[in-house]
Amino acid sequence: MTDTLPHDLLGSLAAKGLRCETPTREEALAVLRTADEDILDVVAAASKVRRRFFGTRVKLNHLVNMKSGLCPEDCAYCSQRLGSTSQILKYSWISSGEAAGNAERAIAAGAKRVCLVASGRGPADRDIDRVADTIGAIKEAAPEVEVCVCLGLLKPGQADRLREAGADAYNHNLNTSEDNYREICSTHSFKDRVQTVNDAKRAGLSPCSGAIFGMGEVDDDIVDVAFALRDLDPDSVPVNFLIPFDGTPLGGRWDLTPHRCLRILAMFRFVFPDVEVRLAGGREIHLRGLQPLALHLVNSMFLGDYLTSEGQPGADDLKMIADAGFVVEGADEQTLPDARHDLVALRRRGAGTDLPANT
Repeated sequence: MTDTLPHDLLGSLAAKGLRCETPTREEALAVLRTADEDILDVVAAASKVRRRFFGTRVKLNHLVNMKSGLCPEDCAYCSQRLGSTSQILKYSWISSGEAAGNAERAIAAGAKRVCLVASGRGPADRDIDRVADTIGAIKEAAPEVEVCVCLGLLKPGQADRLREAGADAYNHNLNTSEDNYREICSTHSFKDRVQTVNDAKRAGLSPCSGAIFGMGEVDDDIVDVAFALRDLDPDSVPVNFLIPFDGTPLGGRWDLTPHRCLRILAMFRFVFPDVEVRLAGGREIHLRGLQPLALHLVNSMFLGDYLTSEGQPGADDLKMIADAGFVVEGADEQTLPDARHDLVALRRRGAGTDLPANT
């Protein structure tokens, strides 16, 4: 049961956000426990903070999955995990040319950041070489684009090599609270993830770290991971909602409602008032028709497909942004939409296939 959040508290949270002050734990919990009938008030309060620091801009990001499946880790949410029977695309490293080609199409569609991702516990040194070649190819064609890399746990010196190769950022999500982490993964720890984010920061890479919700966590876990992320001081915070793949331990979890997702996003905006908060995986299937409201809370989102599932058509994303009164950061024109998808759809296009990516 949720409680009605007093309007004076919402006003206080908005005022704190405008001053870049972090809410208390009790205030963050109160946002998560608001009643559904108060959701527009919650969105309106957090939207004041979002607009103060980011105006009406929406930054677009695109994922390129350079190596899919075949992962030795046992993260319960992941379709690429050890023991997964999800019928996803599985392939080893795609070529730098194929990866750069996917990135080029995404940039043409308005993406400001390209995220190069590969499954696995962490990269070998030769994998760093592969990624470095891809970064070079992308930067040669589009020097202004941001390149974020996500390769798992890093060994000493690897973050430095990525930075020297031209990477701008490194993503490694905390995913859930430290107390809850053992419930979703046994092959590495919460502290391992924190260390990798810190290693990336020390190497001069922009830290990107966020979480996944809908995995059975309680309100305290959501606040715990938000504050743990705040301690890491990331430049961007992706907020994912569980995509419940058949063939994974969490395949049967459909716990989230659109209002629950909006409350989580609002709380993250209050905790990260001037930080890039990114709407990430699972938005289509959990926010559904309320996706445009989420744009009043986040200032960044992924365009097109995810790692192993298909996303909403990119043209629909662009139309949604325009219809909600926002503009694509760095883009002058909008694109007409195609039909929208609301269900989980396994990715069968883009990296690792002969079909073009959804951009």
